[in-house]
Amino acid sequence: MQETRLDIARIQAARQVIDPIFLDTPLYRCEALEPDLGCAVSIKLETANPVRSFKARGAEVVASLLADNGSTAVVCASGGNLGQALAWSGRARGLDVTVVASRFSPTIKLDRMRALGARLELVDGDHEMARGRAAAIARHEGIRLLEDSLDIETCEGAATIGLELVDAASSFDAVLIALGGGALATGVGYVLKAFAPEVEVICIQPAGAAAMTQSWRQRCVVTTDLTDTIADAVVGRCPIPAVLNDLLLVADDAVLVQEASIIAGMRVLLQDAGLVVEPSAALGVAAVLEDSDRFAGRHVVTIVCGSNVDMDVYRRWVGIAPIQGS
Repeated sequence: MQETRLDIARIQAARQVIDPIFLDTPLYRCEALEPDLGCAVSIKLETANPVRSFKARGAEVVASLLADNGSTAVVCASGGNLGQALAWSGRARGLDVTVVASRFSPTIKLDRMRALGARLELVDGDHEMARGRAAAIARHEGIRLLEDSLDIETCEGAATIGLELVDAASSFDAVLIALGGGALATGVGYVLKAFAPEVEVICIQPAGAAAMTQSWRQRCVVTTDLTDTIADAVVGRCPIPAVLNDLLLVADDAVLVQEASIIAGMRVLLQDAGLVVEPSAALGVAAVLEDSDRFAGRHVVTIVCGSNVDMDVYRRWVGIAPIQGS
């Protein structure tokens, strides 16, 4: 493999510092999905943990290193999942955690970050504005800035998912990975290319938040002026060059899906698999629904990466009547 920022030895070592509660998440063949999707489907369930997303793996690595180095505080920008994960991991290690978020982030994510002890600062813009404000706080207060995907620990923490896929010794043809900032895709993709190069690594993004996919296709950073998607966990407009370089080495394809397909994917995962997921976690299923011929007769793994979703909004998306009195 060409030069990359990731390192197998560090990824293997990450397993030793990540709380076991976040490791060895369920991986299982979900036959009930197969009539709707037309292919064999296995689920890697990254929501079965205290913060309901894969982000805890990388946050655990970061928090462990900070605690070992005597740091007392850290700040990040987050739409909700990274912020919750960092708050959980920081609380366990005595770190003061500040999260900068858009005030338009889902209320449930903002509330859970506060509940986990994070100091929350809201900005009147999108995630890119939150990133800028988090950097300013880090400079002013002299504390560690955690930048998701740019900080290699977030990628290598996520990469432990790839080790678990390889260790399972299951026979599958492709892994479908939600693509946002790139930590999940570069981490898991790197491990698969190292140990299972025959497996196709397919990244999926909403058409309404396509900056990283466009960058992958053009092999250079492409920024966008805005995003328009319900998948709030993958809404970056300005890809990080170093992350794109890593992605170019490991992704076999980058696919864009429509909003209607994301909602259909959420509905299928609820009806057939009994899983309540946030939109980003349904991107893999959405890709199969949009291009069933591509996956027919194949065995795919979809990483269900998050389930932090406002239930009232979720019910409207999937067509469930609201609870009486709500």
